[in-house]
Amino acid sequence: MEGASSHKAERVGGLRKWVLLAHPWSFPASVSPAVVAGSYAYCLYCTGGVDTLNWVHGILAVIGVVFFHAAGNILGDYHDFLNGVDVKEKSDRVRPIAKGYFTPKSALLYGCSMLLIGILLGLYLMMRTGLPLLFIGLVGVLSATLYYKFKYVALGDLMIFICYGLAIALGMVYVMTGQLVWAVLPVSAPLGLLIVAILHANNTRDIEQDRSAGIRTLAMNQGLEGAQVTYQAFLLTAYLLVALLVMLKLMSPYTFLVLLSFPLAMKNIRQMNRATMDYPGAIQTLDARTSLLVMLFGLLQVTGNVIAALI
Repeated sequence: MEGASSHKAERVGGLRKWVLLAHPWSFPASVSPAVVAGSYAYCLYCTGGVDTLNWVHGILAVIGVVFFHAAGNILGDYHDFLNGVDVKEKSDRVRPIAKGYFTPKSALLYGCSMLLIGILLGLYLMMRTGLPLLFIGLVGVLSATLYYKFKYVALGDLMIFICYGLAIALGMVYVMTGQLVWAVLPVSAPLGLLIVAILHANNTRDIEQDRSAGIRTLAMNQGLEGAQVTYQAFLLTAYLLVALLVMLKLMSPYTFLVLLSFPLAMKNIRQMNRATMDYPGAIQTLDARTSLLVMLFGLLQVTGNVIAALI
């Protein structure tokens, strides 16, 4: 079997290996909050909350977010390989550097190139909008380049929430409206919690492997049972927060459409609770299923915002 795997690895090349290292299947975690924030800006514009709306800036911002996310994925794999966190036998997904599809140097160059494109797009938008975008963009640069340091000391979940749950939304609304609309932060927080749950599911599955690599994650600090409770808390709090924000009139009642995704959330919680230390494979696909929940929740929240804008 090992020989067959090695032969297969040798055949991987061309575009496929570049796609594998960028992990595009994870992009919903960055695109979803950007699109939700864009729909919120549209709702504000239609209801008189803001005076202007620039869709071109919004589209460029989404593209920039994707490049930052790709850079973070690539540089994260690069540092994980150097620190012994990624190994060929790690079971959750193909790891291109550990498999030998890339040398560490070429992976580093690839990641830096993606980051540079993202920075250039950010600088262009900053010149068209204002200096606040610089400070929001610095959060993205920090996340893309130094996330691994936070991850290794059990602060990765917090970093992901700040960047993906808050900063993306704030920056998106700013480039589209030219205003810092602070109300978008609580509006984007429920989706942010679900995005953090993707990482938490991944880290819960990898508790033993990460321990062997000598790093610390929140899931490892909590232990399996604590990590399972935390995953459940992330998901349920997201829905409770939507109800609270509707009550406070920070979100439209139409955003209760997100409740249509609740059955999937409950299925994910049940899957998490089936994991044991002897059988972490029970949650082998939970990060992907949580990513699907993020996509569905985000789409429903966008739909609610658009309905609120048009009615």
